[in-house]
Amino acid sequence: MRAVAFITLVGLASSLSACTEQSAQAELPFTPKYEGVETRLLDGDLVNFHVAMRGARDATDVDDYARCVAAQYALIRGYGFARHLRTTVNEEGGLWQGDAVYTISPALPRGLKTIDAETVASACAENGIPMV
Repeated sequence: MRAVAFITLVGLASSLSACTEQSAQAELPFTPKYEGVETRLLDGDLVNFHVAMRGARDATDVDDYARCVAAQYALIRGYGFARHLRTTVNEEGGLWQGDAVYTISPALPRGLKTIDAETVASACAENGIPMV
């Protein structure tokens, strides 16, 4: 019974330590540095975006950057919508890189991960996230 209690206390201490680390990260100011984007038209309405940034809190920040780029790209091409197909995110040495694929279209595409390009681009501008 003592061994079980010890394991439970060790697990609890580890959990509390992780909470403390997350709290410390949450208190730090978010100061991202957007390192740029590379855009590749794959086929007609299928577009690949490679984004890079430093200072991301997690993969969500990289995904947001790619979403902003996709929204602006759709608008530049005269389209009003985009649909997210996939994003992979990697971090190495503080450099976060995202590889995202979207389709762009003039009408709302079918699917769950669609974005209204004007709405998203406006939100990105308000949040200081650069676009294409």
